[in-house]
Amino acid sequence: MTTAKMPVDRRATVFMYVGLALTAIATLAPVLDMVTVDTVTDHVRNAYPNWPDDLVAADRNAIVGYLAVVGVLGIAGWLLAIAGVRRHARWARAVSTIMFVLGAIIALTDLTLGGAEYSVIVPTLHGTLGMLPTVAGLAAIVLLWRAKRPTP
Repeated sequence: MTTAKMPVDRRATVFMYVGLALTAIATLAPVLDMVTVDTVTDHVRNAYPNWPDDLVAADRNAIVGYLAVVGVLGIAGWLLAIAGVRRHARWARAVSTIMFVLGAIIALTDLTLGGAEYSVIVPTLHGTLGMLPTVAGLAAIVLLWRAKRPTP
């Protein structure tokens, strides 16, 4: 018995859904962290041990809020790209590639950007979680560009 290969755009869409799921996890993780173990507060406190609690909380809220907004924008980007690929839209590859590049730049920035007393502003755990969707995105982009161009 032979199995038919899944079409390239279908395989790309599967990777896109994986990226969407990873982005949702990366978006929820800092919020769940804040209401449970609160490692982001520890991260801020380690950078600024002499700050009063209200400044630490404000910085923590800024970091978590930033990660949540970036995550929601990432989810919107995944949904747009998935819709384009599923509809075989002519713009789907270009838009998907642009979204991937933007997401990768933001994820790399989150992993590496330091400032003032921070070695990195975004805690490493959350920066790493934010980087995971780019792996799925890269796989999807490679598949999309290897596929035949859509015909008008």
